[in-house]
Amino acid sequence: MTDARFAAEPTVEVNDVSKWFGQKVAVSELSCSFGPGVTGLLGPNGAGKTTFLRMMVGLLTPSEGRITLLGESPRSQPDVFRRVGFVHEDEAVYEVFSAREFVTFNAALFGIPDPARAADRALETVGLTDVANRKVGTFSKGMRQRAKVAAALAHDPTVLFLDEPLNGTDPVQRAHLIGLFSDLAERGHTVIVSSHVLHEVERMADRVIAMVDGRLAAAGSVADLRTAMTDIPRRIRIDTDAPRKLGAALLIQDWVEGVRLIDGTIHVEVRDPVALGHRLPALCRDLGARLTRVDPEDTSLESVFRYLVKPR
Repeated sequence: MTDARFAAEPTVEVNDVSKWFGQKVAVSELSCSFGPGVTGLLGPNGAGKTTFLRMMVGLLTPSEGRITLLGESPRSQPDVFRRVGFVHEDEAVYEVFSAREFVTFNAALFGIPDPARAADRALETVGLTDVANRKVGTFSKGMRQRAKVAAALAHDPTVLFLDEPLNGTDPVQRAHLIGLFSDLAERGHTVIVSSHVLHEVERMADRVIAMVDGRLAAAGSVADLRTAMTDIPRRIRIDTDAPRKLGAALLIQDWVEGVRLIDGTIHVEVRDPVALGHRLPALCRDLGARLTRVDPEDTSLESVFRYLVKPR
């Protein structure tokens, strides 16, 4: 059985990594790996995500454990950075530069033979060609984010680390960036996205690594994570023309934890959703009730994340 913590073709490998600052433990005994595709790195504020990202990209040294990036140690083999892109959460831009100057400068740092041409391609990719000669200091936060993404893409990195890349972007900009990251993943790049915008991570990430209190809390697809939470009842919404009768009939089933009626809709918590699927048609037939809708209410990334971070 495969372990969801580890990618099949890893480009980034993390082995028993911990990081502390004085008495504060930021990351504790973390082991996982990342490969081609988009992986969402999730966790509440203070979970250790940014510290973890900065260790993976080589800006911080683990206190214990080992990280390899494309088979090399990022701290001892700096040449590996030529194949890595990193978008900081911080406002890491030179405001006196134009967007073209800023991205060209970053491309030149990576030794690109024609940095100006690489910059123009990257600016076109993020939709900033029409404002390429404007000073970055005049940009909105969303436009600065796109300029940072362009700078990280100018040298066509194999692995791309993104720390809150959607901050400040409007809905159109977000949709464009999500499409861009998904396209990179389809072309075989490794994209690691740390974000609190859960429904947007769900749109682009085929895998999730969740951290709580500096530790690995869960790994896998959203559906796999929810299925694995066997100790937490499933919440199901049921619409019917006889909500009171059907709600009362469900309440006496031994696999039902609770039933609530809200504005004529049944919200039921069940320990065994398969039993509900088998029994519900017969109950409706016996009661003369007509079903119009049956939907799970807790299979989204947001609901899974809420379960993970809830105090036990």
